[in-house]
This record gives sequence, structure tokens and C-alpha cells, in this order.
Amino acid sequence: MNTSLDHLPAAKQRELERVVRILLDEFDVAIANATMPHKRGGKVYKIVLFGSFARDDWVDEPENGYQSDYDLLVVVSHRDLTEIADYWYVAEDRILRDLAIARPVNIIVHALDEVNAALLRGEYFWVDIARDGIALYELPCHPLATPMPLTAVDAYQMAQGYFDKWFRSAEGFLDTSRYSVSQGRSNEAAFLLHQATERLYICYLLVHTFYFPRSHNIKFLRSLSEDKESRLIEAWARDSKIERRRFELLKRAYVEARYSPSYAITADDLDALVTSAERLRGIVGGLCQSRLEGLREAAAA
Repeated sequence: MNTSLDHLPAAKQRELERVVRILLDEFDVAIANATMPHKRGGKVYKIVLFGSFARDDWVDEPENGYQSDYDLLVVVSHRDLTEIADYWYVAEDRILRDLAIARPVNIIVHALDEVNAALLRGEYFWVDIARDGIALYELPCHPLATPMPLTAVDAYQMAQGYFDKWFRSAEGFLDTSRYSVSQGRSNEAAFLLHQATERLYICYLLVHTFYFPRSHNIKFLRSLSEDKESRLIEAWARDSKIERRRFELLKRAYVEARYSPSYAITADDLDALVTSAERLRGIVGGLCQSRLEGLREAAAA
């Protein structure tokens, strides 16, 4: 795996060095009082930069409301160490609040055996990381498995199954959110719309990569998806403060629309968000159908 960041400006290299230091420091704190041996002796085996900053096709257009995020894979020694709330929340919060880190940082955490099993299955997401990722930190003697090719028939069947499940689910939530809007149940509509959006991104990621992160953060899911396919950017206008605020309202709706008495969203906000979610549905549906057609042809051949 490549270890060079020479393609990035010095300022971004320093940001990533700071992120890695925070992740390692806070992990050490998180396991310090563990009692089970596999937790107390837990290790971070690798921290891998993937996505646009690894491929060197990142975008930096703050004036248009679009900047690529840093995407990091943290590989640990045991699956029990992957729980964000238990081991990584404080690190994520520190990174978010650190003024020396100028852009969002998305992390996914998996055990080495999970990653290697996925590589041996030939899952595209992991194969891409093994090929294009840059190791920012790694302990010796813990290699990634050599990727195995996924058969064309298996790839088509898996992708079709994912599409059938998740696209139908997204459409159901989108339909129900419209009904809630019509009944004036604004917070309920916002939550349902969040669920529709989440499922559309999950559908896209599974059909195209066979992976999605265990996260309800639609901004993270959007970032991962748009990193793979720039046409998805068209779903959400983001060049004005009100448009960015609306997406943030939708992101917060997963928790706050259900539980916070202070959460409020207007009918105008909901109408705009429904329009964007419908646009996202059309783009995701078209991209997935095109992908499935290509996989179907490959399987038939």
C-alpha cells in the first residue's frame, strides 16, 4: 500500500498528521480502563486515507458550497473496538472542533478480519481502498489480504438484491414523508425524509461498491456517494446559506425531529427538501439501473 502524501499540499499533509495523532491518542485513552484482554490490549493496525484525497481528484470550491472531505479507514485488532460511541466519539468530536483541521473528516472503523474477508469476497469498495488507499499509519506484520475477483454472476445477483430492497424502501419513506407534510406533521415528515435520503445513498453505495458505513449521518453518506459519482451532486443545491441550512436540518432530523422539543422546520424548508430528495431518487435510480444493466450483460457473457 502506498504511503506517500507528496501529491497533497503541505498544509493538508499537516492536517492529516494531526488527525492521525488525535485518533491514536484518544484510542489509547478509550482502552485504558478496559478489563477484557482483547480490549485492554487493543491495537490500531492501520489508518488509511481513501477517496478523492488519495486519488488526487479532490475538489476545493467553498464558494460553491462544495469541498471534498477526508475519508479515513481505521483498521483495529478486534471487532469490539469498532463501536464509534465507545471508542471513537471523543476523537471525532476533537477533530470536528479543531481549528487546525479545515474540513470534515469521515472515519469508518473495521477489524482486520472484516476487511480481509471482504477483500477475499472481491467487494469493490475494499478492493478500491487496497488499490488506491494511502497508509497514514500502520503497524508491521498485519497485511491486507490479496483481493479476489468477484464473479460476474455473483456481482449482478448481489447488486440486484440490494437495489430491490433499498430503493423500494426509500420510495416508501419518501411517499410517507409527503403524506406527513400534507397533514402538517412537520417533524415527522422531516424524520421520514431523512430515512428516505439515507436509504437512497445506501442503495447507491451497495449497488456500486457492495458497502455502506454503519452511520445515519446523511452528510457522510452523501460525501462517500458523491466521491464515487459526481452526478449525485446535482441533487442538493448548496451555493447559498439557506440551502446548506436546509440540508443540515435534514441531517439533524434523525434524532432531533423525534426527541428534541426545540427542533423546528418550516413548510417551505420541507417543500425544498422533498424536491431535492425526489431529484436524488431519480439520479440514484438511473445510476443504479445503468449499473445493473452493465452487470447483467457481464453475467450473461
